[in-house]
Amino acid sequence: MGTKKPAGAKRSDGFQVTLSCRRDGLHSARPSKTFIDTEYALVRTDAKPDVEGFEEHAFQHGSTRIRYLAGGSGPPIVLVHGLGGSAANWRLVAPALAARRRVIVPELPGHGGSAPICDAASLDPFAEAVLAVAEAEGAVPALWVGHSLGGLVSLRAAALRPDAVTGVVLAAAAGISSASRAGRVTVTVIGVARPGKLLGTRRRQIARSRVGRTLAFGWWGVADPAGLDPGMAEAFLEGPTHHTDTLTAGKALVVSDPREELHGVTCPVLCLWGANDNWVPLADGIEYARRLRAPLRTIADCGHLLIGERPDAVVRAIEEFL
Repeated sequence: MGTKKPAGAKRSDGFQVTLSCRRDGLHSARPSKTFIDTEYALVRTDAKPDVEGFEEHAFQHGSTRIRYLAGGSGPPIVLVHGLGGSAANWRLVAPALAARRRVIVPELPGHGGSAPICDAASLDPFAEAVLAVAEAEGAVPALWVGHSLGGLVSLRAAALRPDAVTGVVLAAAAGISSASRAGRVTVTVIGVARPGKLLGTRRRQIARSRVGRTLAFGWWGVADPAGLDPGMAEAFLEGPTHHTDTLTAGKALVVSDPREELHGVTCPVLCLWGANDNWVPLADGIEYARRLRAPLRTIADCGHLLIGERPDAVVRAIEEFL
């Protein structure tokens, strides 16, 4: 038998993808391992977007593949999700901001479609990964908005690269209460047990049920779970089904006490909190605001997941801060 050269297909973004032969004689559009490992950088994929109007991309940062979304045009802004979250967490915030800005929405290592990052003893490697994506996208300098863990990652980026971050919006930022013993235990248990993965397998049924949303998001997540948009609830629940390693980020979070390093943040900061946040208390927002000499803005009748529960108020606060 002779050898047959695999067919090729040209994608809409101009990349030539080899179609590898299967045993049945048909072709698969899966890129070769070499392509994935060494050449898969700044590639737009054809998957269904998590956020309407946004394109999915991938960037190879060292040995870690980072998945991110990009949309809009204008001055850049970077949105960083929290622990256990994904790019889809910004599905109601990102499109509104993209009406006037270029919006970059990365998924932290180990989250969503991003590969894990090895031996991260602090949050600096996570901040550096997002900085690398921003640099590759030409989104430097930019305003950064970080939710929960993403807020702490944004602060680290601002301290590491003052030239790359023009301002930071801390949306219910973690880092103060999470440094306590109770916070360490909670984050470790969640990282090992991964309850979100179990809930994610039934996300559609849970999201479309008032009782389901209450059980999944009541007390800790939102102030009014019955009123939470079902599509947004499903987006929050879908992320954990794709995660490969949130424990590393969780451990890096609980050993980090941002109060010791806030002096390195020289850009303007806005602290944005849900008044009814039972997960990261408003007292943390007050302390961040005091130490950073930053304004504190609260959203009434709103819990920890403010970017999904009150996206209109979040967008308004960001735009006024700009």
